[in-house]
Amino acid sequence: MTRSSVLELLGDIAQSASIDETWEVATRHFAAMGFARANYGFTRFRHLKTIGDPDDALFLSTMNQEYARRYFESGLFSRSPVFRWAERNSGIRTWKWVHDAFAAGKLAPEEAEIVRQNNALGIKAGITVSFPEASSRAKGALGLIADTNLDHADVERIFAGRGDEISAIAHMMHLRIVQLPQLSKARTLSPRQREALEWVADGKTTQDVALLMGVSPAMVEKHLRLARDALAVETTAQAVAKGALLNMIFQQFPEPLAQAAS
Repeated sequence: MTRSSVLELLGDIAQSASIDETWEVATRHFAAMGFARANYGFTRFRHLKTIGDPDDALFLSTMNQEYARRYFESGLFSRSPVFRWAERNSGIRTWKWVHDAFAAGKLAPEEAEIVRQNNALGIKAGITVSFPEASSRAKGALGLIADTNLDHADVERIFAGRGDEISAIAHMMHLRIVQLPQLSKARTLSPRQREALEWVADGKTTQDVALLMGVSPAMVEKHLRLARDALAVETTAQAVAKGALLNMIFQQFPEPLAQAAS
């Protein structure tokens, strides 16, 4: 891929209007490189050795739903050697070290079991990108799974020739994703709930918000209560903070996203 083509792709990712669009643009390019299977995870609520409430984390995958449920929802990912490396490090690394450590018997038993399970699914070679984060509570990583016709030597050759390209695209994708609203069925705010939270964040009282929104104070309290429930928090102050962290308030929502969040 030429330098101008890479720059054009980075521009497309930077101008993506949604997380889904960002993911689609980036993974389409990774697929053309031999990595049609990809997994991405990001949380703003990491604490000690946990990622926090899974409903607050973002998981994206080009794999089928059965695999996604098995890998993400069951917490299987947290026992894999590549995840544990990403958790402790920032950077980009191929999976050859996993293959070598497994062959030498140097992995922990549960890590070795995950490698065996992945091998049975044709998940053998690949690349992990662990992103540097400004917050100690945030962490994101991308796993690129090599196509089944590629082995570790093939991935090493791709990485040697195009590692900088992979890193640049992955980082641009990640930086764009963390700027965009993280919408999910588990964490959804209606336009009126978002508006009420935004006015509270501006320091307005319930009476002020009622006047500004043209509704009764009781209706404002209902919007705020539903927002607290949606965000799984106890107080309105917590809802404002969490809504801001998830980019769910003070955002310009394109029409399809606004309708989906209604």
